[in-house]
Amino acid sequence: MVVLPVSYHIAGTKGAYYAREPYCNVNAVHVTRFLGLASVGNKEKQKFLHALSPTPSSAMAAAEISAKPPNTTLSPYTLVDQLDRPKETTKRASDIELDSQYWRYDVSNKRQKHGNGDTNKVCFKFISSGTCPRGEKCNFPHDADAREQFLRGVCLDFIIKGKCEKGPDCNFKHSLQDDGENHSRKRPGSSNTNANRSKECWFCLSSPNVESHLVTSIGENFYCALAKGPLVQDHVLIIPVEHMPNTLSLPADSETELGKFQNSLKVYYKNQGKEAVFFEWISIRGTHANLQAVPVPSSKAAVLKNIFTLAAEKLGFEFVTKKFSNNSEGRKWLRTQFDKNFSCFYVELPEGSILLHLIEENEKFPAQFGREVVAGLLNVADRADWRNCTIGKDEETKLAENFKKRFQVFDPSQ
Repeated sequence: MVVLPVSYHIAGTKGAYYAREPYCNVNAVHVTRFLGLASVGNKEKQKFLHALSPTPSSAMAAAEISAKPPNTTLSPYTLVDQLDRPKETTKRASDIELDSQYWRYDVSNKRQKHGNGDTNKVCFKFISSGTCPRGEKCNFPHDADAREQFLRGVCLDFIIKGKCEKGPDCNFKHSLQDDGENHSRKRPGSSNTNANRSKECWFCLSSPNVESHLVTSIGENFYCALAKGPLVQDHVLIIPVEHMPNTLSLPADSETELGKFQNSLKVYYKNQGKEAVFFEWISIRGTHANLQAVPVPSSKAAVLKNIFTLAAEKLGFEFVTKKFSNNSEGRKWLRTQFDKNFSCFYVELPEGSILLHLIEENEKFPAQFGREVVAGLLNVADRADWRNCTIGKDEETKLAENFKKRFQVFDPSQ
């Protein structure tokens, strides 16, 4: 049996049976299938019962959840929204339908630097993913400059609309970046580059954008902070103090301090009947590194390796796997495998294994892969995206203070 990655919208108020093709959602990766059920005992003998055998999203890999059945259509709700707008009444229905899927924002006058001056829209699909299913048939510009700005960490709303409604809550840059801001075009270690980027980086302690209320301990080379939008309680980030794109590029002697933080978190979690899983997504376009530490109940820790391996198979790749007797040896091996010209993902498991995947240049790899896998294991798939888990600053501050009190006796920076 093929498991279709769909959710269901079932209604019965109209008293008629209707089964629609699955359709895309605007703000979610999965597709939805609509079912209308007839009244019980209706004269037309239309279906009033429909049996389903759904698979929970927590048991599905990210690739399965985002897969699209061959007969998937565009969202009917977006189409209705477009039809309700007076300014779209002169368009053909087919044009509106295509626009609703690929083109999301009007471009303000502030965005005249990018795109064709004869149009007021740009291709959202191309900017966000680098590709467009419609190719040369696309009615909107595939703006390479806007795509480059997006890769440099500029807010997508700012790029397209010239403004961002999130304001200080947005974690992305709100100014267009010139070539000097692109780390791949500057000499590594350039002090000007690091200084400029640190001003806007939300992980640099010297930045006005840093969420200092989440910081729990500070060492010489690393500091710890509670994750924003945590997957579970005590979800911690180990972050380099220096503005570095990954933890594997720091001087080798900094590994000692990193090891102390990792070991302290392991003991802290152990006292709660949990094990620590560490993972890091390293992108060649990364800005400031963060090594994620997530506590997993000891009863589920044994299946972590199988779960990650299965998720990798679903995405079409295999991990390079090695087991080490201690954390230090494992990190040394990671540094020998790391190539700064490639993105990669690795996970350090409680039983000593390290799973590593070097990502090819054109390979599509979900940035939230590690979080999605652990979320599935813990049956909290709805928390796979940190943006779904954000809370107010007051509550964040309270959580951080409580964690500091509990962790104080283990904190290597004390």
